[in-house]
Amino acid sequence: MFIHWGLYSIQAHYSEWYSRNMYIQGSDEYNYHLATYGEHKNFGYKDFIPMFKAEYFDADEWAVLFKQAGARYVMPVAEHHDGFQMYRSSVSHYNTYEMGPKRDLLGEMKASFENNGLIFCTSSHRAEHWFFMSHGKQFDSDVKEPLECGDFYWPAMPEPGHHDLFGSPPDQQYLEDWLVRCCELVDNYQPRVFYFDWWIQTAAFKPYLKKFAAYYYNKAAELGYPAAINYKHDAFMLGTAVPDVERGQFAEMKPYFWQTDTAIARNSWSHSVNNVYKPAVEIIRDLIDIVSKNGNLLLNVGPKADGTISDEDRHVLLQIGDWLKVNGEAIYDTSPWRIFGEGPTKIEEGQFTDGKEKVFTSEDIRFTVKGSCLYAAVLLFPDNGIVQIRSLKEGSIHFHSIIKDLTVLGFDEKPAWERTGEALRIKTSSVRSPHPVVFRIEID
Repeated sequence: MFIHWGLYSIQAHYSEWYSRNMYIQGSDEYNYHLATYGEHKNFGYKDFIPMFKAEYFDADEWAVLFKQAGARYVMPVAEHHDGFQMYRSSVSHYNTYEMGPKRDLLGEMKASFENNGLIFCTSSHRAEHWFFMSHGKQFDSDVKEPLECGDFYWPAMPEPGHHDLFGSPPDQQYLEDWLVRCCELVDNYQPRVFYFDWWIQTAAFKPYLKKFAAYYYNKAAELGYPAAINYKHDAFMLGTAVPDVERGQFAEMKPYFWQTDTAIARNSWSHSVNNVYKPAVEIIRDLIDIVSKNGNLLLNVGPKADGTISDEDRHVLLQIGDWLKVNGEAIYDTSPWRIFGEGPTKIEEGQFTDGKEKVFTSEDIRFTVKGSCLYAAVLLFPDNGIVQIRSLKEGSIHFHSIIKDLTVLGFDEKPAWERTGEALRIKTSSVRSPHPVVFRIEID
């Protein structure tokens, strides 16, 4: 589970980029802000801080829901691009312990999640704050010079192209401030995974990334817990951290472990009245596809400003959890097989490719393996109950094992099956499901 929750949850307008976009003259957020809150010079982003009260937030309730959803690890955002820290900090006064709800929200989550058997992780999106508030300098707003280290909007420097590796490079003061904030999170919260958003791949961050990785990995080794860093693009050398693909995935299986991060909402990471929610079945299919290719799924939920989770999010999470209660053995602690799967549907590779739902067929099947069991997940179960797995045919170049038994997870029916030169043909009469169906194939 990924959690985007912060000051941007108050407006609930389009996305967590409200703090940037509200200062871009002519944008929808700019016009919305004028109409709703008044002129920017009189009511700026900082003025949302007293409104953020988290009055109904209960970390134990979240933990119970995430456990019901089948999550293993949970990653709250510690600080987003807006620069407001969701935790107690000695680096800046602009944090939830000193302002707003006057609570260490991250600390409460860590305690509750770990008490409930969930692995605590966290993320920093601080890097982009270098430029995030810069548009407010272009007209009469509350983003005014001089800005000094420690100020909420500091430094509000010119915004470069988002994948320009050399444009608008952060100076030493900002980079050291960034590093100290990251190390403070390690010291005080000891996350098992530390996630970074994009823009840290730019040239100026490179030496500081090495310093952070050394500090984090050494601290984890000293305290005796496993640790990993998530990164995007080429911020870290392959093998030193876990690569992450934002709102997308790989088309083929990878020999290295990787992660997808995406959200239940198709159009935003944070709670918004404009959110368009993915159906649970779409997320389940993506989960199966990702795991079959040696990946993990980090699924985001955006709580409301008051600390509650919407009924729409909750409904999707509980449906996913119900499916995992039955089929989790084909997901948890599994390994990729010789091939990830078969079928006609091609996965578009790369980030930001999950904007529309994939159309799978009954021939789209994904494999995982654990012990002496091979699992075959049919992403769209056919109405006639007949499944043909061509990769497991007699004489297959991929499969030479003897099948000892074949069962259907979650169903009592014992399916009829035979191997021919065309496929492993499985016939069921009572198996029906709108969600993927998994066959457990015990092999010798």
